[in-house]
Amino acid sequence: MYDFTDIGRYPIAILGGGSVGRTCAADCKLAGNTVRLFDIQPFAEKSLQYLEKTGVTLVGTPKNKYGFSRLGNAKFDMVTDDMAKAVDGVKLILVCIPSVAHEAFFEQLAPLLKDGQIVHIIPDNYGSLRLRKKLREIGSTARVIVGGWSSAPYGTRIVTEGGVPTPEQYLVYRAITLRGAALPDSDSDDLLESTRYLGCFDSITQGDGPVRGKTVLDIGFSNVNPVIHVPGMVLGASVMENFGRIYGGHDRYQYSIYSHAFCPSLSEVQVAFYEEETALAEAIGVDLARYPREDFFSRASILGPEYMGEGCIVPFDEQWATGFTTGPFTIQNRYITEDVPVGCHVYHELGKKFGIATPVIDSMITIASVMTGQDFYGTGVKLEDLGIGHLDKEELLQYLNEGTI
Repeated sequence: MYDFTDIGRYPIAILGGGSVGRTCAADCKLAGNTVRLFDIQPFAEKSLQYLEKTGVTLVGTPKNKYGFSRLGNAKFDMVTDDMAKAVDGVKLILVCIPSVAHEAFFEQLAPLLKDGQIVHIIPDNYGSLRLRKKLREIGSTARVIVGGWSSAPYGTRIVTEGGVPTPEQYLVYRAITLRGAALPDSDSDDLLESTRYLGCFDSITQGDGPVRGKTVLDIGFSNVNPVIHVPGMVLGASVMENFGRIYGGHDRYQYSIYSHAFCPSLSEVQVAFYEEETALAEAIGVDLARYPREDFFSRASILGPEYMGEGCIVPFDEQWATGFTTGPFTIQNRYITEDVPVGCHVYHELGKKFGIATPVIDSMITIASVMTGQDFYGTGVKLEDLGIGHLDKEELLQYLNEGTI
């Protein structure tokens, strides 16, 4: 078991200057953590610009079943593009980046990790597998805990003015529960316990609490983004692209995939997509977050229970405003360019390996490739990229549970 004595006196490192990283950093600072915020170049030149001076201000009216609220301005103890400075002497490291940036960040992070550090990847999106693979490749012997989460603790957006980012982060919702696990799974209890020392998890630890997944592969399956976003984008593209064009009286930047694209027919596709995920998880011997069929038939889809608990159903005939412009506004958006080559393609690869048909998921990959002009089958994440392509079922489960490979 990990010794958490005095862990609260150490600074924490937030890696990633995007929307989730900025929000986690500000939330932790407002909760009393000593916070170092890092981003990698060339992104840091813009993402960290002025933040040492202005800090980040959390604004909005975040939806949350228990009414948890923490807003205000946070000034950080360090803002840097030097990862070595950011992680030196810290115990808790939060990697808050899109999965497409994992390789670049882990290339720098892996050699810097020291005994006793705990790495949270938010969201995990198979990042724990990637980081462990990188640590093996460089021959690291550091005794660290590596794990991740099914989602971020918030729905959050950078507030911009005239296309220029401001120091403000608008919070749409705060999660009351998230699913997490470590690699190996024997470290998962310590990973979940460490959330008590991270201010950005307060709405969760003071809500319904974190849930331990059945290995980090469970956490990948439990990421709701692919099953929500991809059918919504592929099947709702005409609404998105016509919003503000032929739909009179609408500003195209008021479009929301939740408010304007979701409908019962699209929900049927999400259900079928989810059933393929479930079949994969069960065939491998892991699990995933379980949702009843009716949860999909809602404008909030299966995201609603994350911040409002069981039974959160927003009827399709109800005008539902998220409180902030959610978009997206183009097919070339991370809802496709990340969720298809990572989320969908990993399912496709696992289906081939373990003999589970994934026709709905495969159709999303095929159509998204045509719509974007990209070959997501060719560029999508392979099991070899995660370090598990050569493992049979028994070996995979042994690795996920015990860390031996």
